[in-house]
Amino acid sequence: MASRETVLAAAKRLVTFINASPSPYHVVNQCKQSLKTAGFVEISEKESWSIKPNGKYFVTRNQSTLVAFSVGGQFKPGNGFSIVGSHTDSPCPRLKPITRKTKEGYLCVGVEYYGGGIWSTWFDRDLTVAGRVVVREASGDSMKLHSKLIHIEKPIMRIPHMAIHLQREMNEKFNPNRETEMVPVLAMSITEKLNSQATANCAAKPKDAQYENQAQKHHPLLIKLLSDKLGCQAEDILDFELYVCDTQPGVIGGALDEFIFCPRLDNQVNCFTSLEALVNANGLEKDPNVRVITLYDNEEVGSQSAQGAGSSLTEQILRRLSASTENPVAFEESISRSLLVSADQVHACHPNYAHKHEEDLRPSLHDGPIIKFNGNQRYATTAISAAVLREAGRRCGVRVGDVAVRNDSSCGSTIGPILAAKLGMRTVDTGTPQLSMHSVREMAGVEAIHQVTCLYQSFFENFADIDSAIIED
Repeated sequence: MASRETVLAAAKRLVTFINASPSPYHVVNQCKQSLKTAGFVEISEKESWSIKPNGKYFVTRNQSTLVAFSVGGQFKPGNGFSIVGSHTDSPCPRLKPITRKTKEGYLCVGVEYYGGGIWSTWFDRDLTVAGRVVVREASGDSMKLHSKLIHIEKPIMRIPHMAIHLQREMNEKFNPNRETEMVPVLAMSITEKLNSQATANCAAKPKDAQYENQAQKHHPLLIKLLSDKLGCQAEDILDFELYVCDTQPGVIGGALDEFIFCPRLDNQVNCFTSLEALVNANGLEKDPNVRVITLYDNEEVGSQSAQGAGSSLTEQILRRLSASTENPVAFEESISRSLLVSADQVHACHPNYAHKHEEDLRPSLHDGPIIKFNGNQRYATTAISAAVLREAGRRCGVRVGDVAVRNDSSCGSTIGPILAAKLGMRTVDTGTPQLSMHSVREMAGVEAIHQVTCLYQSFFENFADIDSAIIED
C-alpha cells in the first residue's frame, strides 16, 4: 500500500505535466525531454537504425506522435513486444486556416471544433492558444523553415454566453451553432484601429485578392502576439496549427485533496503514466522483449492520419526492430509473442446519473485501473489479454477492475481495436476512471495515477514471464 505522500506526489507530477502540455506537440516535447534525461537516444525514421540490447531509443512523427522503446538485454528478432499505447490529443477548438472575422465591432477568431467535446463548457472561460508555428529563418545564404512550439500564457480570447434574459429557454434547451454562435472574441475593432504598431506589417486584404503572406489571413493583433512571443517578423510566419486552451491551470482539489481538476486528463493521464513506467521499469538486462510506449495523435477523430494509430507507423517501427537476415518471418513471430495495453480513460459512475451505468459495473474515481469489455469489439479485450493484465496487477499489488456499458447505451472506442486488427496482436483495453470526460476541465482521483503507473511498470517487467505461463488447451 503506497503512502499518502507517494500518491499525492504522483498526482502532482501529472498536473505539472498537463499544465505544460496544452497541445499534442507540447505533450511530445515534454516526453522527449524526460526520455533524454533518462538516457534514451532520439533516432529518426529517415536514417538507418543500429538497435542494440539494453539500448533505449525514441522516435517522433509530426511532432505530435512519439514511440519510445527499451530493448531487453536478452532480445533477439522474433521475440515479443510489451506495448502500452495511448493518445496525445483531446477535443478542443482549433484555429481555421483563415481566422479573421469581424462581427458587430468585435474582432473574432474563426475556429473549427475538433473531436467530440462538451462544447457548452467552453463558454465564459479565459482562453488562449497553443501549438506550433512554422517560421522562415535566414541561415547563411539559405532559408530554413523552423517549426516552433508556442503557448501564449495569458487569456486572450473568450466565448461569451448570451444573457439569460435574451434566451429564457437556455436552461431547458441549449444547442449553440458552432459556426455562428461559438466564435471566440479577441478584441474590439476600434481598439485595433488605434493600435497602428500591430497593423503596420499585415494590413487587411479584400476578400477577392490574393494574400501576400499568412499574416494577412488573421487579425494583426493575433499575429503580433505570435510574432512577439517567437521573436520573428509577422511576414516570416508561414503557417501554424493552433489549439484553443483554457488558461486555468490544473490543480489537486476536493475537501480532502482527493481529486484532480484538470484539462485533458483524457488522455494525458496515460501518456504520463506509461512514460514514467517505461523509464522506471527494472530488469531490462534480463528481459527477452522490447518494451514500447506509443503516443498517437488524432485518436479523437478516428486515428486515420499519418501520425495516428490507423497509420502504418507502428508496423513499420516493429518491423525495423524485428529485422533479421537469418529469420525472414521474425516480425510475424514477434507479433504472436506480443501484447498491447490500449490505455485510455474510463467513465466513472456519475453520482447524479448512476442509471446511465451498468448496475454491476460502476467504477468509482478511487477504483484504480479498469479493464474495458465490449462484445461488439469497441474494445479489443479478450479473456487471455485481461488475465495477463490482472496477473501484472497481482504482482505489484494493484487490483484491476472491470467495466462495460449498458445494452441500451452507446459505447466509445479506442486505438485498441484499430491496432489489434492492423497488427493481429493480442490487446487489452484499460484506463482509470474519471468524470466530465471531454469537458474543458475534467475530474479524476489522485490515487489512480500511482496505481496505474505501477501496473504499467509491472507489465513491462513481467509480461514475458506471464506470457510463457499461458497454456491454451
